Amino acid sequence: MLQYGDLTRFFLSAFYHLSETHFFYNMTSLLWKGIQLETSMGSVEFASMVTALLGLSQGFTLLLSKGLLLLGNETAYYDQYAVGFSGVLFGMKIVLNAWSDDYVFLHGMVIPAKYAAWAELLLIQAFIPGTSFIGHLSGILAGLAYLWIKRSYSGPDPLALLISGIANVVSWPVKFAQRLLRPGRRQGGRVGRRAARESGRGMWRCSACTFDNSPSVDICEMCNSGREDRVFPNRQHLHDGGSSDLSVDEIRRRRLQRFDR
Repeated sequence: MLQYGDLTRFFLSAFYHLSETHFFYNMTSLLWKGIQLETSMGSVEFASMVTALLGLSQGFTLLLSKGLLLLGNETAYYDQYAVGFSGVLFGMKIVLNAWSDDYVFLHGMVIPAKYAAWAELLLIQAFIPGTSFIGHLSGILAGLAYLWIKRSYSGPDPLALLISGIANVVSWPVKFAQRLLRPGRRQGGRVGRRAARESGRGMWRCSACTFDNSPSVDICEMCNSGREDRVFPNRQHLHDGGSSDLSVDEIRRRRLQRFDR
């Protein structure tokens, strides 16, 4: 990988899967673990954790393979490939059960949840020999390393800050478009029951047409009737025949006259 400069395989190999069954099993496991972790951690910190586990698990895979080669092991671990998201999933399992005191039922055995990943590592290797033992072991080591880093470092998570910044940049055009397309707030009052809930903000309701008016006016903006809780004997609308006891036809005529302005 380093010799030929093919660094893309360091990250992309985790997203390749050998079969549909392999992909389905991993995605089901990701859904079950991801819902619990993202709910408790938040989306940004969860994305930061997955990114860290991806890098750590891939790094441990390379280190273990190179270490076995240097120790003189004749098995060509260094020439084998490891694909799939299983390493990250094993790391997530370590993080999920790190402080759990519960017990889990795993293939007929009841074991503490904090050791479930180790038991699953051995069982998978025993019943499915074609799987990558080093890849799964690297995921467990990545989960332990992630927990150790989180306990040792008390400052802000740089990965979380980076992911949050990228998310803000990517979502800014969408938010800007939403503000442009969002209809403006209607000025003035409203008619009906919904307006009654908002009348506590200082608005007053006309007794003739039930229109809620702004507190800055004393004449109904809909039918030109006067405000009943105040006495304005010299208002122009009284000289024009305005009255709070208006007929339905008169209210309708004044409404049409208002909107024809």
